[in-house]
Amino acid sequence: MSAKLSCVALSLLLAAGVVQAQAQKPFAKVNGVTIPASIGELMIAEQVAQGAPNNEELRKAVKDELIRRELLAQEAKKSGLDKKPEVIARMDVARQGILVGGFINNWMKANPVSDASVRAEYDRRVKEMSGTEYKVRHIQVEKEEAAKAIIAKLQSGAKFEDLAKESVDAGSKDNGGDIGWVAPAGLPPAMGEALAKLEKGKFHALPVQSNFGYHVVKLEDSRQAVPPKYEEVQGNLRQGLEQQALSKYINSLMAKAKVE
Repeated sequence: MSAKLSCVALSLLLAAGVVQAQAQKPFAKVNGVTIPASIGELMIAEQVAQGAPNNEELRKAVKDELIRRELLAQEAKKSGLDKKPEVIARMDVARQGILVGGFINNWMKANPVSDASVRAEYDRRVKEMSGTEYKVRHIQVEKEEAAKAIIAKLQSGAKFEDLAKESVDAGSKDNGGDIGWVAPAGLPPAMGEALAKLEKGKFHALPVQSNFGYHVVKLEDSRQAVPPKYEEVQGNLRQGLEQQALSKYINSLMAKAKVE
């Protein structure tokens, strides 16, 4: 069994001078240097969180890994690596990352997003989704002439699914050009306008231009937009609101900071 140490735990190990100053039962000793229990328990907890069984085999694997790392760290110090500016800089960045991560976790716990805010965000998005969704096929090409040539073939009886192999859209070319159900807001404006004018099963008689090139567009079907259930998306909505709140807070700090 091999045990991997996260960036956080590795940074703590690099900052051993700080951790070792704490009075605690050692996890192991290597050439007289103590590996604190806090590091061992942190590494074990991370492995368990990833699905490893919390047993003696894991503890031994963690202990062996930390011993190997401590031996290598001692050799690195003997060679003077801990005095090199670039190594010191990396250690400082790692320690700063731990502080920043810890502060962000504490801030978010102290400033939780309410259930009411999540529900309000869901209701707002559902309102934006109201309207028509389209089931679309398209063939994307780089030149208008190529799109016109494809339209001519369709008008002569060629199958859309066969011609889709000429598309430069790798995500749909092997699926007959099918891009599934989409809302107009998720499409280039010109494509949404073209689809709104089409009957089911018909393709647009002119190439549709977007920032990605030219499209031959076919409307397979349309329906009223069906929003996902609140229970299905509330977790993602909460995370999004948390990130918005955190970004707002960080921006406020930057606005007040004296930066030279």
